[in-house]
Amino acid sequence: MNDGRLTKEGIRIHNPDDFAGMHAAGQVAAQILDEVGPLIAPGVTTGELDDFINRRVTELGSTSATIGYRGYQHASCISVNHVVCHGIPGDKVLKDGDILNIDVTVIVDGWYGDTSRMYVAGRASRKAERLIQVTHDSLMRGIEAVRPGATFGDIGHAIQSHAEGQRMSVVRDFCGHGLGRTFHAPPNVLHYGRPGKGPVIEEGMFFTIEPMINLGRPETKILADDWTAVTRDKSLSAQFEHSIGVTADGCEIFTLSPGGLFLPAMG
Repeated sequence: MNDGRLTKEGIRIHNPDDFAGMHAAGQVAAQILDEVGPLIAPGVTTGELDDFINRRVTELGSTSATIGYRGYQHASCISVNHVVCHGIPGDKVLKDGDILNIDVTVIVDGWYGDTSRMYVAGRASRKAERLIQVTHDSLMRGIEAVRPGATFGDIGHAIQSHAEGQRMSVVRDFCGHGLGRTFHAPPNVLHYGRPGKGPVIEEGMFFTIEPMINLGRPETKILADDWTAVTRDKSLSAQFEHSIGVTADGCEIFTLSPGGLFLPAMG
């Protein structure tokens, strides 16, 4: 591979040595998400969770990628129930049965580690449990589609066909993205699509896959804070995100949970 080469779509092809930097950054982000899990319970505020995350980002020798990004002032996004993504931590008190996505991005030695996962405060309802499981499985099916010679449409198709097969919907207003030494870069990684369409996947590409799946319809709206995205029909939404690098025969997941805690235990 040629270090620094760009495809015709502007997607960077990274050097094999770059995988180590991405793995290190991804593991810090994943460790923080492991550590915050035991703190999630009814009565805790999302602001308290973000305070813990902010402290651990610094203690682990990393920098928050989100503090100061387009004016954002928090070390995480915390999206509860019908919030699809970009929920702002604050005074919201978690209730029994609430489901929440926590999204953390850190910078380690110039490399960005970006990951999110679902949690439950107390005990989730059966429909919420099913949504979380289907969303996780949709992400993993998308990751399984990644290999040199496949296309980004193959990833989207794998996610869409599984989610819609379970009578759920895929959010189309947000997508995964390239990353590396930058937070967001080409390509846009759509979570829906047709097999064989879109740019061809090549060894050395780094990007996130982060499907948002709704129990109801896929439409979203942005609230007045210009960040928080919610489902228009107030249905529950879930999301999981990994950062990956394309290898010769598949991909490496940079953001695997050190403790095997990526999918929450749901009782």
